[in-house]
Formats: sequence, C-alpha cells, structure tokens
Amino acid sequence: MPPLFQAWTVATYVLRQRLRGVKRYPLVLMLEPLFRCNLACAGCGKIQFPAEILRKQLTPEQCWAAAQECGSPIVSIPGGEPLLHPHIDQIVAGLVAQRRFIYLCTNALKLEESLPRFTPSKYLAFSVHMDGPREEHDLAVCRTGTYDVAVSAIRAALARGFRVTTNTTLFRGADPQRMRGFFDEMMQLGVEGMMISPGYSYAKAPDQDHFLARRQTTELFGAVLSRAKRSWRFNQTPLFLEFLRGRYDLECTPWGSPSYSIFGWQRPCYLLGEGYCQSFRELMETTNWDAYGHKSGNPKCRDCMVHCGYEPSAVAATFGSLGGFAATVKATLLGIS
Repeated sequence: MPPLFQAWTVATYVLRQRLRGVKRYPLVLMLEPLFRCNLACAGCGKIQFPAEILRKQLTPEQCWAAAQECGSPIVSIPGGEPLLHPHIDQIVAGLVAQRRFIYLCTNALKLEESLPRFTPSKYLAFSVHMDGPREEHDLAVCRTGTYDVAVSAIRAALARGFRVTTNTTLFRGADPQRMRGFFDEMMQLGVEGMMISPGYSYAKAPDQDHFLARRQTTELFGAVLSRAKRSWRFNQTPLFLEFLRGRYDLECTPWGSPSYSIFGWQRPCYLLGEGYCQSFRELMETTNWDAYGHKSGNPKCRDCMVHCGYEPSAVAATFGSLGGFAATVKATLLGIS
C-alpha cells in the first residue's frame, strides 16, 4: 500500500465523503496535459491523434484549476509523455502547493535529464512505466534499450531523494514466473511500490490482439500473485489485487478517476471517450453512470478490470465498510499488500 501519510489522507477524505452522504466522489484526477509521446507503443493509441492535436497542451493554470475543481487528493499525470511538456515542472510545483499527491507517469526516456527541474517532496512520485523484464518491456514499447534507460533513471531519481514507483500493464501471453522475477528486480532497485493492471482494450491502439478478457485476467493475476512474497510492495489496495485474482467482487466506479485533457472532462472515464464536458460538475451531474461498469451489461465494460475504474472502488470498500476493511486485513496478513 502507499506510505502511511498518504493512506491516512486518503482514508480521512473517503470517510469525510461518507459522513456527508456523498455517494459519488473523485479519488484520483487523471490529468493529461498533452498526448504526444516519444514512444509508439503497440498497446496505446494516444499518438494516433492528428498532428494538430498532438501539438496542443494544457497550460499550468488549466491544470491547477482542474485539480481545484475536481478536489481529489491524488493526481495522476499520464499522457503522452508528460516530461515533453515544457512547463511540467511548474505544473507539478503548483499541484504540490495544493498538497495533492502526484504520480507523474513516465516512460523514463527523459527522466534522468529532467530531475534537476524538480524538488523531492512527499507529495511527488515518479511512476515509471515498466512492462515486465527487459525483453518483455522493450517489446511492449516497441524500442530496444528502453528497459536499461528506465532502470538507470530510477536509480538516479532514488539517489536524489525522489519517491519512485513502477506502473506495469500485463497483456495476454505474459509469463507469470518471469513477472514474479521482475517484481524481485524492482524491489532490489528500491522502488517504493509497484502498480499492476491488466491491459485494457483502448480503441485506437494498433495492437488489438493481446488485450485480456475477464477470465484471462483472473487466471493470469492468480498465477502471478499466488504465494506472493512479503518482500513485494504494491502501490495499490490489497482488495484491488484480490479483485484481479477473482477473489473479491468489486463494481466499477468510473467517477472515481475522472479524466481531464485539452478536450475537457472526458465522459465517462479515462478509457472510454463518449464526449466531453466543460466542467467537472457537468460531468458528474449529466453522465448516465448506470450505463457503465461490468454489471451494466455495456459490452465496452464487459472485460475491463483496470485500476482507474476499480481501485477507487477498492479504496471505498476498504475504508467505507467493516466487511471491506476485514477483507483488507486478511489479504494483508496473507502477504498481498
């Protein structure tokens, strides 16, 4: 799980919402300041946007305003590659000033050279995209040598006192035993925690053949996390990891991770683009949330088990019910944490 100071902030935030009777609230703002990237991964479709869109980017003021409007305690900054934004250091500094916990997601190709632009803070973590061991990672991002560059950047960031986590997406065909060895490698590097998630069917992605169906997800993660080592540290709730293994039932809360980009607030979530709203309030009040999630019967949601939809559900269950808290304690004692 995340550090205690962050977990405590999130827990009190969730409990405050429940005491106020708020049923739908954001937990993580998915802030996309730009879509352009210095990689062309087969499983991602962000750079498939036209050139005029890839040239656009949010201003620091727009980013800060979106975080204020949303009010979530955590801000994830994906992309594209955020470090390509000329003012990303200003964006981060402004969010730190708001006392939000920031995960700057990066493929790390520019991370080591960018470190002097940032100041270590308990509110800032670099979330480095690492899709498994060297061979699997380089294949996933479609460029040889990226694994070694990322490992070097992680070491450099840790040496400067930054928080560093990893972000791993597993696709069909992943080898559970090699992934377990990869977890050992990341722990030996000294990263704070690892985030894992199944590959999601992003419509614009060039490779549509390796996304996981729900049954395949639970089988794969069941094998990967079976007899999990206590040395492994995951930057996720134990309940979400249990959900990935098919051992705990969660329903998607798409409003838990609202997405904001150059187009505005994306309806209904980070993965599905079904229109945009000009304000967060409009997103929350005019979206037909019952039309989404596994139980809705929506075919687009049938196989999704991705963290941005289900991690907020796991957090709400952990801190919002005795049953969820008890299941979390049980999973933690068994070594899934």
